[in-house]
Amino acid sequence: MGKRIIPQRRGRGNRYSVSGHRFKGIARHPNADSFTGEVASLKHDPGRTAPIAEIVGENEKYTMIAHDGMFVGQEIKVGQGAENDIGNTVYLGSIPEGTKIYNLELRPGDGGKMVRAAGEGATIASHGDKTTVRLPSRRFISLNKMCRATIGTVAGGGRIDKPKAKASKNFYAAKARNKIWPKVRGVAMNAVDHPHGSGRKQTVGISSSISRTAPPGRKVGNIAPKRTGRK
Repeated sequence: MGKRIIPQRRGRGNRYSVSGHRFKGIARHPNADSFTGEVASLKHDPGRTAPIAEIVGENEKYTMIAHDGMFVGQEIKVGQGAENDIGNTVYLGSIPEGTKIYNLELRPGDGGKMVRAAGEGATIASHGDKTTVRLPSRRFISLNKMCRATIGTVAGGGRIDKPKAKASKNFYAAKARNKIWPKVRGVAMNAVDHPHGSGRKQTVGISSSISRTAPPGRKVGNIAPKRTGRK
């Protein structure tokens, strides 16, 4: 009897899924229109690349991604009445051009979806009918002025400066975030393990293009490409 190839087994999840207990909190902007609190604690989150901070106010508390330079006892403001200071969460329409921001909302009230990795920061490019933001990838996007973002850059930017020194550290760091490491090339595998495997040479061949409706396990390489090769 045959067996499932590696991509098929990985697609099911189970032991390839990250454990939920590794995430120490849901880091998102509060739902309140106006909030004032202070940083109660800074925590290491094994499920993220950046540390998180617990913000405590009079009647509410929430968890946010820490910015570079955050400290316990720092005052944090959100929404209406918040100044354009580092650590405050404000509306995009009120942030001056050239300001660094992170944890950016794509739609007003979604809590923050982009620019959340350690050391990252987007930039306010211009204001018009919508606010244009330059992402860390250098791509520009236009967003509703009522979307919120936190001023500053994400903490933990120096995490890759120190070398791993040995393979086991990289393995467990990847495992904590459900990242497959090390990654073996499909052409280096046997035919039983990958559609690109086996053959006299390590080449993808004609199997680099695959239908979008292909079954799990066959879906590797270029998925439903409009074209392949050079013009």
